[in-house]
Amino acid sequence: MDLESFVEVKERPEIKPFRPGDTVRVSAKVVEGDRERTQTVEGVVIRVRRAGASSNFTVRRISHGVGVERTFLLHSPRLEKVLVVRSGRVRRAKLYYLRGLTGKAARIKEKRRVAAEEAPVEAKEPGEEEEE
Repeated sequence: MDLESFVEVKERPEIKPFRPGDTVRVSAKVVEGDRERTQTVEGVVIRVRRAGASSNFTVRRISHGVGVERTFLLHSPRLEKVLVVRSGRVRRAKLYYLRGLTGKAARIKEKRRVAAEEAPVEAKEPGEEEEE
């Protein structure tokens, strides 16, 4: 018996696809006593563990000069949404080396994207008319 047989894993549209190196803004429900509120964490994804129902990811950020990491279960009902703020260009799946870096050295380059309006336009032959 495995966990997959007990828990039904389905896609959640409020969680956009992301990869290690991306800067994400995670909204999660936090219970404090009898109150429940939404806490937002923004940071770099340093690890994604894909394991079916127990998939999780770790977000790292610097808070008051101290590195703070938080791990979220991907299919948890406490996870409200994940928004990708920046896509990072990295060459590794696990970015544990960021733990030893500070300041500018800990930055990750942004992945370049081709926007829809910047997409290459097909060239027309001279004398060719546009059909409507």
